Amino acid sequence: MPPINWGEIIFYLFSAATAIQLFYYGWFFSRIAFFKPKPKSKSQQHPVSVIVCARDEDENLARNLPGVLVQSYHSTYEVVAVNDNSVDDSKYILQELKKTFKTLNVVELTQEAVHIAGKKYPLSIGIREAKHEVLLLTDADCVPASEHWVEKMQAAYDDNTEIVLGYGAYHKRRGLLNKLIRFETFHTALQYLSYALAGIPYMGVGRNLSYRKSLFFKHKGFSSINHIPSGDDDLFINKTATRSNTAVVIDPDAITRSIPKTTWGGWLKQKSRHYTTARYYKPKHKFLLGLYFITQFIYYPLLAAAIIFFDWRYALAVFGIRLLLQAIIFYKSMKKMGEKDLWPYFIFLDMWMFFYYLIFAPALWRKPAKGWS
Repeated sequence: MPPINWGEIIFYLFSAATAIQLFYYGWFFSRIAFFKPKPKSKSQQHPVSVIVCARDEDENLARNLPGVLVQSYHSTYEVVAVNDNSVDDSKYILQELKKTFKTLNVVELTQEAVHIAGKKYPLSIGIREAKHEVLLLTDADCVPASEHWVEKMQAAYDDNTEIVLGYGAYHKRRGLLNKLIRFETFHTALQYLSYALAGIPYMGVGRNLSYRKSLFFKHKGFSSINHIPSGDDDLFINKTATRSNTAVVIDPDAITRSIPKTTWGGWLKQKSRHYTTARYYKPKHKFLLGLYFITQFIYYPLLAAAIIFFDWRYALAVFGIRLLLQAIIFYKSMKKMGEKDLWPYFIFLDMWMFFYYLIFAPALWRKPAKGWS
């Protein structure tokens, strides 16, 4: 019996991982890179209710809410601000803003919801108070990238559309941590937006998300996920989104930008909390996301092993195919999503994802922490 050639086995495993990665980049992610909105036979401006929930975010409200209130939108729109038991100056900030902006509707909550964790209760109250069918959600620490945000997001609706997914980015700052946060956010959006374009929507982010009020009540709101602290955005979309009722908006004017964490500890806590909801996704979503995660996690270790134990020329040739496709798709996608400055570093940021998965994978099995997400 001939001895086992471990070098060949490693190379074949590396080639298989590359093939799977090429499938994801070619079948899914390329839909973002080459995205063009479908021409519509008719355009309509729907009345829109923008909903912002806040707890102890007086500085964010003062800084960001005016950007939501000064949208250039020729149809009717309102902003529903839900102040959830804040003990800071949020109430007074909202009172002052209401004097200037008549479209602002302030809802003050003074009691905690029993057995409903996280942001679901104040968001449900905001939806109930909303006057219009089309709801547009964002957070208090978010500001629209342009005055055309409401217009661009609502324009994706047609007679069959019930959900519209947008991109919630982070502000550009100096330093390595900011680049890592923004790349991870871009990488996540590359997945959930491209899956939706492929007819397999599985999540959205509450920083930039829209759906119909009737959809919310048809599915009895968050009743099926009230016991889970997080998930008011991704789990609700995972439950309600279908191939035919979900649209995507990829436009520099339709982005929202949030204030990124400035410390490693703060970011680690934030991301660990977000990943605790992934276990509740539908099986097909968990399979697709899991296969991509596994192949990306083992990709660079297998590349290094193939170079050392097989033939570096063959290993680099296979790697070069993925690198070329990756470079094209990242460049075009980052340009569309306002992250073009990250492209020169994409290979190093992609390598960093190995350590990122190593750090955050345990959160997939961790019990969700109570509180706002």
